[in-house]
Amino acid sequence: MASVPTNTDSFKSEGDLNTSPHRAAWSERNIGEETAGWLSADNNAFLHQSLSTPCLNVLKHCEGSVLRDLEGRTILDFHGNNVHQVGFGNPRVIEAIVRQLQELSFCTRRYTNIPAIQLAEKLIELAPGDLNRVLFAPSGTAAIGMALKLARAATGRFKTISMWDSFHGASLDAISIGGEAIFRNGIGPLLPGCEHVPPPDSQHCLWDCKGTCSLKCADYIEYVLEKEGDVAAVIGETVRCTPFIPPLDYWKKVRAACDKHGALLILDEIPTCLGRTGKMFACEHYNIVPDMLVIGKGLGGGIFPLAALIAKDGLNKMPDRALGHYTHEKNPVAAAAALAAIQVIQEDGLLAHATRLGEYGLKQLRLLADQFQIVGDVRGLGLILGVELVKNRKTMERATAEAEQVMYEALTRGLNFKVTMGNILTLTPPLTLTQGEFDSAHRILTDSIEAVVGKASIPT
Repeated sequence: MASVPTNTDSFKSEGDLNTSPHRAAWSERNIGEETAGWLSADNNAFLHQSLSTPCLNVLKHCEGSVLRDLEGRTILDFHGNNVHQVGFGNPRVIEAIVRQLQELSFCTRRYTNIPAIQLAEKLIELAPGDLNRVLFAPSGTAAIGMALKLARAATGRFKTISMWDSFHGASLDAISIGGEAIFRNGIGPLLPGCEHVPPPDSQHCLWDCKGTCSLKCADYIEYVLEKEGDVAAVIGETVRCTPFIPPLDYWKKVRAACDKHGALLILDEIPTCLGRTGKMFACEHYNIVPDMLVIGKGLGGGIFPLAALIAKDGLNKMPDRALGHYTHEKNPVAAAAALAAIQVIQEDGLLAHATRLGEYGLKQLRLLADQFQIVGDVRGLGLILGVELVKNRKTMERATAEAEQVMYEALTRGLNFKVTMGNILTLTPPLTLTQGEFDSAHRILTDSIEAVVGKASIPT
């Protein structure tokens, strides 16, 4: 069996590796006896996997923007697995769940229920263009699988075009279209026909865009569509939550190429849906309508696992076969949680708040580039913010070891965030975050970078 590299230079992926010596050092300094006992029990009970078990710490409470660990330490959560659009433990979501539990806690197969119908209708109302058919699933990965099956049935083709460095879930079909080595390596044959192209990442572009995208990556998609001739669908993350934010014309060009060559366009907005970018759906920034839109994570109100496939009516073409048929497909409690979460987003003006606070946050984070040479790029859209650490701003060589050290310094000071692609400090707080909470996080991040690289890197 192939061994898995244990340093962050080896795999630039969805998160921090749990085999890192930096993690062991952090644990030695910060984990008490009771927590260590529970971590040991966790370690002995669960199958081990990279990015997960063994775990770092034990949580006892979460509320709003805050986590509390077993030892009583408070941590601002700018990670949240992108499920906490309305904050953790939102009282209106909990109230809706409790009320639904007391009335109808489960929906048996061949029956439907009012909350599920109302949620489907609400998503159709919110979705752009003619996306007017919905199917629910218990996870984003499952919803991606449904989209792949539907694309095959609708087009009579099986090939796909997706992007290197992308993430669409961890199941075999999802990693086949995904582009991260830590999920794909050593697994064996994946789905046939899964073509991959470079992502629209201007900072690390094969065409040497140097920070301004020439759209040659979009041209390459059309080139592959023409050469293959029988592609069922192009699948991409509208905005990569690292974040990579394609220029405004990118998706318009891809949409036009799909239309020209008879391929469907599937957009994965599992982590970015429901306001994280400042709009209900990220594709609204690009003024395009995909053939299918896949959403999840925050849809369950930060409590229930729930995802949805939203498709055009013309793709309603599998009445004689099972497309999803998941046990919890129309779970009334999950639907009630989702309806409550959407109500909070709309009634509390969280789209506008995410836009305003995101613009403020981006401005504040860009000050880090003036202070620290290690900060190579700062980018964001709404409340998806990223600080890329590099060894050299000209070459954009990834500062992976330093990024990991900054993360553990921040954890010690009370800030939780994700490191993606080995060197991008990815900040995705709840949409309910206050400016004061952001300022606290910014101070922690500044102090953490300084602790790792020192004041000597701050220009005078």
